[in-house]
Amino acid sequence: MGVALGFGQVRQVLLDETMRADFVLLLLGRLPQAKADVAVGLLGWMRMQKDPAEIDLIQRNADLADRAVEAAFRALRAGVTEQAVADAVTASFTQDGVEGVDFTIVGSGPNGAFPHHMASDRVVQPGDAVVIDIGARRWGYHSDITRMAFVGEPSAEYLKVHGIVEEAVRAALGAVKPGVAASSVDEAARAVITDAGYGEFFTHRTGHGLGLDGHEPPYLTATNELRLEEGMVFSIEPGIYLPGKFGVRLEEIVTVTEAGARVFSRLPRDLFVVR
Repeated sequence: MGVALGFGQVRQVLLDETMRADFVLLLLGRLPQAKADVAVGLLGWMRMQKDPAEIDLIQRNADLADRAVEAAFRALRAGVTEQAVADAVTASFTQDGVEGVDFTIVGSGPNGAFPHHMASDRVVQPGDAVVIDIGARRWGYHSDITRMAFVGEPSAEYLKVHGIVEEAVRAALGAVKPGVAASSVDEAARAVITDAGYGEFFTHRTGHGLGLDGHEPPYLTATNELRLEEGMVFSIEPGIYLPGKFGVRLEEIVTVTEAGARVFSRLPRDLFVVR
């Protein structure tokens, strides 16, 4: 089949950055003369800069995610499992007709110190900080949001860390402007956390693009010198993760406008306290 389709004459092939490695190896095995490159250099700009219709769909998705966070807050209390809270999120998304739930991260107490912890059978305890990070797909586009809750009276240490992360979010939002390097947004968030003495506990990038995929360019990392343009959509999600104690992450999805960052979520980032 390779000969019939002229595969032997292919000199260059562009690969989707999310393509499975085993498929890439099989494909390149059939294209021995081809030079491989990642397609983001060709298609990335088309995907990164959203038009008004796409922005509208992302806003509608953000509204569904806001409602799902509120459902998680209603379900959260001491004595329930993380999974029960995640199930409330899934039920909200399902009621709103999503095409698929991407993830339901519910990290209570020490589990919140793992940035990518998924919901488990751990029972939520009084004194737990709870990370709620959720997303789903609707109308072909994705949502992603993180909010924090606390069961009982928040400790002074928790309130201090939450305040630092909130300050980091605000700094990153203030850095978003057309023409600014993506790395500058990461630097703005990271500087706040580092200056507060928690730099070693901010263990991931500040953000990632969102659209037809839940994770796509642009990526807000310390090394990405890509210049932001109007219509780009990405997350801002700094965090501090204290092993054995708790984690704090606050996440907004934003789009770049002439005036700066426009936040899609209508939910405040204030701590939700369950008493």
